Amino acid sequence: MSTRTAGLLAALTITTSVIAACGAAPKPETGASSADGGSKAATATSAQDLGGLDKLVEAAKKEGALNVIALPPDWANYGEMITAFTAKYGIKVNSDNPDGSSSDEINAVKTLKGQGRAPDVLDLGSAFALSGAQEGLFAPYKVQSWDKIPDGQKEASGAWYYDYGGYISIGCDAKRVKVCPETFADLLKPDYKGKVALNGDPTKAGAAFAGVYAASLANQGSFDDIQPGIDFFKKMKQAGNFSPVEATPATVEKGETPITIDWDYLQASYAKEFSGKGIDWKVAIPSDGKYANFYAQAISKSAPHPAAARLWEEFLYSPEGQNLWLKGYARPVLLPAMQSDGSADAALVAQLPKVDGTPAFPTPAQVDKAKETLAGGWGAAVSG
Repeated sequence: MSTRTAGLLAALTITTSVIAACGAAPKPETGASSADGGSKAATATSAQDLGGLDKLVEAAKKEGALNVIALPPDWANYGEMITAFTAKYGIKVNSDNPDGSSSDEINAVKTLKGQGRAPDVLDLGSAFALSGAQEGLFAPYKVQSWDKIPDGQKEASGAWYYDYGGYISIGCDAKRVKVCPETFADLLKPDYKGKVALNGDPTKAGAAFAGVYAASLANQGSFDDIQPGIDFFKKMKQAGNFSPVEATPATVEKGETPITIDWDYLQASYAKEFSGKGIDWKVAIPSDGKYANFYAQAISKSAPHPAAARLWEEFLYSPEGQNLWLKGYARPVLLPAMQSDGSADAALVAQLPKVDGTPAFPTPAQVDKAKETLAGGWGAAVSG
């Protein structure tokens, strides 16, 4: 599905496609092999390695294309982000399988390696950023604003770095649901039979993974133990409340998923998008399972457009890019620094969903453990 304050952003220190059929993605017009300096860009760990940002822009324009994957236009304002990048640099963006998952992004990097339509850049749930780096799939690169990204929000060599984040929330169509739930405990009530959905499979999609983690925190679990979250969804399934339908804007609009567990920035965008379509979309951040996390950017080590990939990252981590995420209700990683230097759009900051209290987040080791537990138990918990 597709603020609090600067202090909140500073606290968020740890914590999104099925591969398209052959030929489904537009074939890039040019690639690294046809661009002067393409091989040099592939090993550049900063813009300075290419002679500065102007030289990076020059090399990227020669490549002429950028391949992105799993970026729904309505997810954190990526539609406007892509349009703005193309308008600024004249570089065509090929967007493959926008509704894909983080797991599918990793699979695409492996399966399409060496092909002109392989992904250049990735936007991944934190668990998948960690595993991809461990597998050596990413090219280290440090954007010009690298020093403004807190140490806990980036891999030391530049293999990945957090980009934007938010809180797990409960969204509800108040015109189809009499009383909207506001906590995980509410979701077990008989009023919600067949109405509660996740944004994907938690073993593959970062948003759904986070939803189960939040449910664990709401049910005496911890970041060392996600099993209570799995058990909670099993209870919802047994009660008939949990729906296997993957929540998307289309399923929400059709009334197929009137209650969704998803990131607050996505839920907030639905509220705005659907206001003129007769849908009264309410958003609540559950007090019994307060969970915050970031997604992460990474450049594929085998990117067919290595210069464009690096320029994309520079654009995302510029004030323009960060404010575009903010416009999509997401909390960009550089927001604390931008609020300090005055480059953050104050009106956009004011529109962010409000949250009280301190966010909770797992360590990388806890994320790995949770992934293993989910892989072994999720299917059995919600099948049948």
